[in-house]
Amino acid sequence: EGRETRLRVVLRVRPLTCTETRRGDQEVVHSLGDGAIHVSAARHDATFGFSAVFDAGASQEAVFEGSGMRQLVELAIDGFSCTVFAFGQTGSGKTYTLMGPLAQSETQPALLGLMQRSFTCLLEQSRSRGTDLALSASYLEIYNEQVRDLLSPGPPCALPLRWSKTRGFYVENQLSVEFESLEAIVSLLLQGSQRRRTSAHALNRHSSRSHALLTIHIRSRAHHPPTRVLQASACPSKQGTLCFVDLAGSERVKETGSSGELSVEANSINRSLLALGHCISLLAKPRGKRTHIPYRDSKLTRLLARSLGSSGITLMVACISPSSRCLSETLSTLHYASQARRVTTKP
Repeated sequence: EGRETRLRVVLRVRPLTCTETRRGDQEVVHSLGDGAIHVSAARHDATFGFSAVFDAGASQEAVFEGSGMRQLVELAIDGFSCTVFAFGQTGSGKTYTLMGPLAQSETQPALLGLMQRSFTCLLEQSRSRGTDLALSASYLEIYNEQVRDLLSPGPPCALPLRWSKTRGFYVENQLSVEFESLEAIVSLLLQGSQRRRTSAHALNRHSSRSHALLTIHIRSRAHHPPTRVLQASACPSKQGTLCFVDLAGSERVKETGSSGELSVEANSINRSLLALGHCISLLAKPRGKRTHIPYRDSKLTRLLARSLGSSGITLMVACISPSSRCLSETLSTLHYASQARRVTTKP
């Protein structure tokens, strides 16, 4: 607590798709072991280092155990504000890493993503620690710079984003739903995910067109033996959060083949990712040299302000494709993620 801690950044390289293999795409990304990755293609020869690298053969379980996700769950139970966000080009495996293939997850437990594994870990921890945990979840999307509630009944409507001295930036009137079992939270995740804005474009048939934030609120109160009557102040309660952020794809509009409404979507996605990148590059400077961090530049950076810049603990999962066709987007993700490794917070 209060110690400077670096943003933990791990990298996941997905396998080549059938289309890429048929097309004869070359693999230009190679894991060197020990958190290092090498990119070799015409005029490009670069090595990047991360906390961990998961190559095409890594299972969902290996990513959960090797990324530090289990520790993040434990810290959230201890009262810290914890965030994990997946970043990368459309079709690079962000949603798969976080949630697995949503339709099949009941039948193939091995494919479950970081979210479902974290929920299981959270409920196991709460049972084994003998603490009384009150768990609730809220689920939002940011679509065309509007914040919308994915859990409230009826068509998603825009909610105002407010600022207060005690809470920082918060969303007014968002629905928070209590849950006690794995089935209940997975059902909330599925219900919200089906309401997210998705559409097809040249890079992905089922592309997320919004940034989604699922937040688990954890209030814990230690159990005390019933023999002594304690005053309320003697059994302190802690409040932690565990926030999962599935960012919309980062790529240039021309590559998505988008026009009209889709082009507006792509531009607003890129604007908010640019604002996030700008905040990260300023946060990566040594504390003494930091100038004003422009969190107010987008709704996304406002909602991530606490986890990125001040008192939170953050895990970033950068997702890339190994294909030669995706080289420029892959390099841009790798540079972005390398910069994020220099960000420090004081949880």
